[in-house]
Amino acid sequence: MIDPNEFRFALGKYVTGITIVTCNGKNGPIGITANSFSSLSLSPPLVLWSPAKASKRHDTFLEAEKFIVHIASENQLGLCESFSKNANGASDLIWNYNDEDEAFLENCSARFECTKYNHFDGGDHSIIVGKVNKIETTDQKPLIYWGGKYKKL
Repeated sequence: MIDPNEFRFALGKYVTGITIVTCNGKNGPIGITANSFSSLSLSPPLVLWSPAKASKRHDTFLEAEKFIVHIASENQLGLCESFSKNANGASDLIWNYNDEDEAFLENCSARFECTKYNHFDGGDHSIIVGKVNKIETTDQKPLIYWGGKYKKL
């Protein structure tokens, strides 16, 4: 049997990016900080991410037909921390909206606007696959996560 703490420590040796995933909920836009994000396919363009089933936001994201994945930039540490605690993010957050009235965040390194393609059981997480409909990139350096801590490149 693998010790959960030892497993988590070993996983912390892998450098990951940090994302903020947003979608429209019943009472407006919500977000969640996640490092469980990956590219999946170039044709069709697919990405995946995995919200924890224990999260109060899990069901909203699982039911959402559209979502936006934001690759957090180095200057968005505070925003990442706020979305890790609160579905509405920072109290002074100003949401932006695309042509389809989906809420998104500015000043990230990259943004992927997605339509849900499929979802799967992933143990204590769900795996949500999105078909990428639109991308935007900036020159902002990404925020990374290593050894249980946020880091800059």
